[in-house]
Amino acid sequence: MIVQTINLTKRYGKLVALNNLHLNIEEGECFGYIGPNGAGKTTTLRILATLLQPTWGEARVCGHVVGYESRKIRPLIGYVPDFFGAYEDMVVQEYLEFFASAYDITGKKRSQIVGDVLELTDLSFKHDALVDSLSRGMKQRLSIARVLLHDPKVLLLDEPASGLDPRARIEIRELLKELHRMGKTILISSHILPELADLCTSIGIIEQGELIYQGSVSDALRRARVGTIVHIVTPDDQARAQGVLEKLPGVRQVETRNGTLIVDLEGDTNDFSFIANAMLSNKLRINEIKQEDVNLETAFMRLTKGIVQ
Repeated sequence: MIVQTINLTKRYGKLVALNNLHLNIEEGECFGYIGPNGAGKTTTLRILATLLQPTWGEARVCGHVVGYESRKIRPLIGYVPDFFGAYEDMVVQEYLEFFASAYDITGKKRSQIVGDVLELTDLSFKHDALVDSLSRGMKQRLSIARVLLHDPKVLLLDEPASGLDPRARIEIRELLKELHRMGKTILISSHILPELADLCTSIGIIEQGELIYQGSVSDALRRARVGTIVHIVTPDDQARAQGVLEKLPGVRQVETRNGTLIVDLEGDTNDFSFIANAMLSNKLRINEIKQEDVNLETAFMRLTKGIVQ
């Protein structure tokens, strides 16, 4: 495991931020870390980034133990926090050269690496712009460029798309996909769930400091499916159609929402022919009938209890 936690616990007085957390992330994974505000996501990332000490338990990165071997861990990780520090008097090129020098990257090699990360993050055209003049989306890309300078094996990203407009979120997502293709192991916390489903190979769901799920996105969706929801559009009397459908065996509930009949069925099925037959036999036409997909947001809502600390 490239990232592993064993009984990882962090307390702040009486507040338990993490409670016996067990995480296992394989090399090359893109791991989505999901949870409500206050669930313990940032605390986990800060411990893995060697910025916090656990109260007890153990965290390992690339086989090294946080706390005991933090000096060995730091060259292997790139940590992007959920906020950007102020560097008003620096231009982008200077900003990256400053951090490159902190990793003892000097001379022509430093200039080449800075140029490479600017190109990778699509910031070359902003090399002489003041850092403080950049948009939030560009600052996020610059933060990622900064942590790529020393070519880390593991990227720890805390809400990198938070507060970004749709275009900037797409740009960040495509950049992370490219980094994943390059072989980086990525641990990304986020509350923008549809984008994680498209990006991540596996996810973990944390609530009130406890990990309640870890596995593939597809398995999370399967666990969240507790029945079948069918959407039906009819040009005929919706109230009459609702009355017909409510009497069918296997139908738990029918409601009308924005001109669509929402039919909640017992069990998991793809056979809706009995619905169509019932409507047609009652001379009710069907313009559209389709099954509602269970997405990552649905899975999150069904697997968590809505508890915050």
